[in-house]
Amino acid sequence: MEDGTIRGLSLHLDRLVRDCRIVFGVELDRERTLNYIRQAADGVTGVAGLRVTVFDPALDMGRPSDAKDPDILVNLRPAGALPPPPLTAKTYTFTRDNAEVKHIGLHPQLRLRREAQLAGFDDAVFLEPDGRVSEGGTWNLGFVDREGTVIWPDAPVLPGTTMLLLQGLDAPKQTTAPVRLADIPKMAAAFATNTTIGVRSVSAVDDVQFPQDHPVLAALRDAYAGIPGDRL
Repeated sequence: MEDGTIRGLSLHLDRLVRDCRIVFGVELDRERTLNYIRQAADGVTGVAGLRVTVFDPALDMGRPSDAKDPDILVNLRPAGALPPPPLTAKTYTFTRDNAEVKHIGLHPQLRLRREAQLAGFDDAVFLEPDGRVSEGGTWNLGFVDREGTVIWPDAPVLPGTTMLLLQGLDAPKQTTAPVRLADIPKMAAAFATNTTIGVRSVSAVDDVQFPQDHPVLAALRDAYAGIPGDRL
């Protein structure tokens, strides 16, 4: 959130409604959710991270099918400067449970993030069993090929709001296609995206090094910064 505006606010709300329907089988009250966001953001200036969690405090592990009256939790946290420094990533064969849904089952990917950090990297990148690249620990992954085209991996991933906003741009040229582990050395650049980091350079995947200042990445950052936020 930047001075009371949020890029892709409607996309965030769309995902909350969709994923609440998937997890709890009920329709989330969109306007009620937005009102809670406004209350949390009231009087807050500058840049802040804002998280909305939908949960059912009456959830019984023995009867999850009875969880049909979720509550809404909104909290604020500090936000770092954009863009953050480049990151390095180590690949692991792993698919998040229900990958297309944003949920709080984070232990598996945080475990792999920890393993990657202990191995000298910043984070983990996930591979499907067939070798297709999917996503990062808590972020979407994109590549730039030798012709300057942005390639989004075709695999089960969370449809991140930042990724969706970038995919809606007229330029640079973009496509979605399978990217396999063997294809990574053929790429000219790599980057990570989510709401917290914007467009962040990936300087290495395993032992493959990438430039931090590729012109397509600069164009993506500038384009993202130019997307106006929606007023709360």
